[in-house]
Amino acid sequence: MSTLKILGISGSLREGSFNTQLMKAAIASYGAADVEIADLNLPLYDGDLEAKGIPDAVTKLGAQIAAADAIIVASPEYNKGISGVLKNALDWASRVPGDGLRSKPTLLIGAAAGRTGGETAYFMTRNCLSQLGAVVLATPAVLVAGAHNEFNEDGTLKSEQYQKSLDNGVAALRKVTLNG
Repeated sequence: MSTLKILGISGSLREGSFNTQLMKAAIASYGAADVEIADLNLPLYDGDLEAKGIPDAVTKLGAQIAAADAIIVASPEYNKGISGVLKNALDWASRVPGDGLRSKPTLLIGAAAGRTGGETAYFMTRNCLSQLGAVVLATPAVLVAGAHNEFNEDGTLKSEQYQKSLDNGVAALRKVTLNG
């Protein structure tokens, strides 16, 4: 069997992003896999821009999604909603030719400074991914609350409880991917 391909998508562009750290922790928990990290520095979706041709960065994202056996999406929460960066990437992903996210096993995770760990954005992102046909795992939500206090300097999680939750989500993704 060939090595599985995992695509990591963080909805934050911020250096030191809690969601990027959480995504990387999930990838580390996954184990042996070919890993790519999506670059979401994309132009804002615009039908006029699309009519001129899909931008190269968007085509690359579409190819990464198509090549992946599974996807790990880390969704930050901004003002009780999905980040503009992530929503823009999903909007573009829906415009790239091919099946894209359809039937793609997807683990959705999130980290936020607030006490709900980004729960509102989690459900909004879940709805967007489901609309695009992604198979978002129904495992208990992996949400890290008070994220500013929950990561070590090396990006690993401090809390055994959060690490166990993340490991359980990743194990479910691995199982679906291997049995898919």
